[in-house]
This record gives sequence, C-alpha cells and structure tokens, in this order.
Amino acid sequence: MTEETVLERLSVVFRQVLDQPDLVIRPETTALDVDGWDSMSHVMLVVEIEQQFKKRFKSREIADWKSVGDMIASILRP
Repeated sequence: MTEETVLERLSVVFRQVLDQPDLVIRPETTALDVDGWDSMSHVMLVVEIEQQFKKRFKSREIADWKSVGDMIASILRP
C-alpha cells in the first residue's frame, strides 16, 4: 500500500466521520486546519481508521499523531 492510497482511504474516513463531503486533507493537515476535528471526533476517527485498515494502534502512538502524515506513517508501519 502506498502513501497516496492510504491518503485516499483516509480522506473517505474523514469525510464520513466529520460529515464534510468536500473535505480535502493532505499529509500536513492538522486538527487546527479542519473544522469539527476535536477530541471527540478524533476518537471516532481513530476507531474508524482501525476498522478500515484492520490495525490497532497503541495509545502512545495515537498521542504522537500531530498530522494526517503521522497517521499515514502509523498505518504503513509493519
């Protein structure tokens, strides 16, 4: 799986969870850049990302996520 493929799939998750069909995210996108990406929606994003990518992330790893790029790196990590 490539970074681009992961970003495309993450985009779908973000649009669904945040109910923003036109949302565009990039690796450098942070919560400050997206209306509605708060602590509660972050939890919902994590749950959906784990389901979509069939991965489980440690709390420490999730706490270190500062951008979409950090999420992508975790998803791609073996």
